[in-house]
Amino acid sequence: MPESLLYGTEVVLNGLMAGVLYALVALGFVLIYKASGIFNYAQGVLSLFAAMTLVGIMNGQIPFAHLINAALGTEIHHFGWHINALVAILLTMVVMVGVAWCVQRFVFRHLIGQEPIILFMATIGLAYFLEGLGDIMWGSDIKKLDVGLPQGGSLWIEENTQWLGFGNENFYGFFLDRLDLIATVIAALLVIALVAVSQYTKHGRAMRAVADDHQAALSVGISLNFIWVFVWSIAGFVALVAGIIWGAKSGVQFSLSLIALKALPVLMLGGFTSIPGAIIGGLIIGVGEKLFEFTVGPLVGGATENWFAYVLALIFLVFRPQGLMGEKIIERV
Repeated sequence: MPESLLYGTEVVLNGLMAGVLYALVALGFVLIYKASGIFNYAQGVLSLFAAMTLVGIMNGQIPFAHLINAALGTEIHHFGWHINALVAILLTMVVMVGVAWCVQRFVFRHLIGQEPIILFMATIGLAYFLEGLGDIMWGSDIKKLDVGLPQGGSLWIEENTQWLGFGNENFYGFFLDRLDLIATVIAALLVIALVAVSQYTKHGRAMRAVADDHQAALSVGISLNFIWVFVWSIAGFVALVAGIIWGAKSGVQFSLSLIALKALPVLMLGGFTSIPGAIIGGLIIGVGEKLFEFTVGPLVGGATENWFAYVLALIFLVFRPQGLMGEKIIERV
């Protein structure tokens, strides 16, 4: 097999794994948009807040320690214990459900029936509030997140794919990161579960009804409060998984909130209202940016992964603004 084809195949495999993670982040946007018509600007900050909370619980860190010390003149920072990663993840899930309840109770409960732009502005305010709250609760320093996921290249895959080079001394097998492989499996299972919940359950049908018309959904007995708490809880869980994966890869820091920006081109390609579109869009972006960097990057100085997805999304906005699988909006004038 030609060397360029081997490396191209490796690039595609890595792109598919990245695409699944992009699709997972995009699903958080799609679910909330389908259930409430809200574009949730705070989704990336939810991932950051979930990851910071997880690290704080695992390390036995005292919430608001800096504020307490400043007010009382003390020097306390930790409880003195460490919590198992699995238990900490479960506790963080409880916290994210609590965040979902608070978001519904104190913000969106008062915005039923408002214009979409007002709801969008509310999520911008929510994003900055959660970012500040996370800073006050857990501190702004970069944190290491270790939940036991292996990292580094898979030697087994390298050894068992080396023969594809047919004696080529420059080919040592496919390099695939073990964390990316595990993250892909976790993300794929979560994507399948979210699709099943949205399409084939009573709550999934209720979410779609709420998205179509808040008042009509209320008139047929659907609890808007419950649906919004349910959807924001799911979005919080998606954010937690994304925060764990990206936090394990690059550490828990405030730039983690920017992973939401990677989901925007995915949404533009797949459509804001389509769960399958988010999956397909994520795979297209993941593979496309890796292949573009591999083939065109060396000719233009590299670093094309930073802008390729947005250029592709811009092209889609010009020629197909509803995305590949989004609903085409037709208005009578």
